[in-house]
Amino acid sequence: MTAPDDLLRLENQLCFALVTAARNVVAIYRPILEPLGLTHPQYLVMLALWESAPRSLNDLAAELAVEPATASPLVKRLEAEGLIVRQRSTEDERRLDITLTDAGRALRERALDVPGQVMSAVGMDVGEISALRDGLGPFVGRRIDAG
Repeated sequence: MTAPDDLLRLENQLCFALVTAARNVVAIYRPILEPLGLTHPQYLVMLALWESAPRSLNDLAAELAVEPATASPLVKRLEAEGLIVRQRSTEDERRLDITLTDAGRALRERALDVPGQVMSAVGMDVGEISALRDGLGPFVGRRIDAG
């Protein structure tokens, strides 16, 4: 039985474990993504676009569980790198559509080895990575607003 005071120990905090893990995951990805010219947040944007493009900025932001104002600078940087194109929708000028360029589509081929490199770096296989990801289910897949 855990004493109530033990529940307040830093090492017993889910939030601390998740924040530390998130920081470490980004550190693991950094050298793997560097040869692709991507940061971790840019990689997430590209993953979403490789799955479905063109798509609106709002749709992309929702998929990434961030505000459009957070996704916008990432998209602008990827456009400056020649990986995507932003353009106003012909159906609704208020909507900003994002599509991949040929270079953006080609980058996917170079990124195919990223998951394997990550697994190698952490010493886990696909099953272990999947189980860990699935265990985070209550905390991911949707954005929870405070308030």
